[in-house]
Amino acid sequence: MKYITYLAIGIFFGIVMFKSEAASWFRIYEMFQFGSFHMYGIIGSALVLGIIGIQIIKRKNIQPIDGSKMSLQPKSKSVARYLIGGILFGLGWALTGACPGPLYVLAGAGYISILIVIFGALAGTFLYGLVKKYLPH
Repeated sequence: MKYITYLAIGIFFGIVMFKSEAASWFRIYEMFQFGSFHMYGIIGSALVLGIIGIQIIKRKNIQPIDGSKMSLQPKSKSVARYLIGGILFGLGWALTGACPGPLYVLAGAGYISILIVIFGALAGTFLYGLVKKYLPH
């Protein structure tokens, strides 16, 4: 039953991403050209809702749907990790015109060429999993 819940939430999220044009290359290009507030409004709204959601989870000690225990732990404050990760993320976003979230939305909307990008993202994630233990913390 939980997989149906996750699937329904994912489908709803995909529809919202597509209808709000958050997966549109033209909207992303507009954002990087500072030509429109549209994407900044979407990202800002997501940021505010995320902050509120995390605070609710922390204060109410809300646990996952499957009943497992979870605790939110602070992450490492290493500058290099965020700088390198941010550069790689930004380069990928600039080269493909989409951050990871909309990739599957674009595939579902029929943009078949995005499958190459999805393959690259999955391969990069796999490669990171292989070399993670050798990277400095």
